[in-house]
Parts: sequence; structure tokens; C-alpha cells
Amino acid sequence: MTEVDYRQAAPPANGPSTANLADILERVLDKGIVIAGDIKIDLLDIELLTIRLRLFVASVDTARKAGIDWWETDPALSSKAARSELREENDRLRERLEALESADDGDVSSASASTRTKDKAGS
Repeated sequence: MTEVDYRQAAPPANGPSTANLADILERVLDKGIVIAGDIKIDLLDIELLTIRLRLFVASVDTARKAGIDWWETDPALSSKAARSELREENDRLRERLEALESADDGDVSSASASTRTKDKAGS
């Protein structure tokens, strides 16, 4: 009887090198990758819907180098941005309150002046 060798052969030494997922991810995040596509739905030469997709996958540093930093000013993603938005809203409300109070003070002053004028005229 002959024996069958079930061992697998070793991969070729000079073949393509394999990279693990971590190496690929590191390379993509370091350089960045852009995926773009358009979806159009037409019916009888009438455009019903157009969707433009743009996906940019990169590390934070790479995105900043590309001029992308919207997450720093989005209140839903940044507590610093949320505090800044609350501070701005608070300042606007204070200005409105001061304007209303000064308008009320002007109304009170003119009302008391007209009352004094009426009192003098009646005397």
C-alpha cells in the first residue's frame, strides 16, 4: 500500500507578501482614501432623484491636513462646540433682554413724564 501525504505545501518564498488587516488599515488612515459615486434615477428622460456620495476615510491628522475638521464645531460631536453654542445663545438672549428692558424703561419714563404734564395742566 502507498501512503498519502496530507501535509500542505509551504507557500512560495518569493510570492506576493501578505499584509494583515492592521497594516492595511494603518496605510489607509495614514494616506486617506476617497470613495465617490453618483446614483441617478430617471424616468422617460426626467430626472427623479440624484444622490451624490462622497466618502473620505482617513485619520484625524490626515483629515486636518486636507482641511476637514467639521467634527470640532458640531455640538452633537464636541462638548467644546456645545459649550460655545450655549455661550453664544446666552449672549444673544442677554442682548435681547437688555433691549427689552431699555425699551420698557423708555416707556416708563415717557409715561411718567406725560402723567406729570397732565397733572400740571389740571392744576
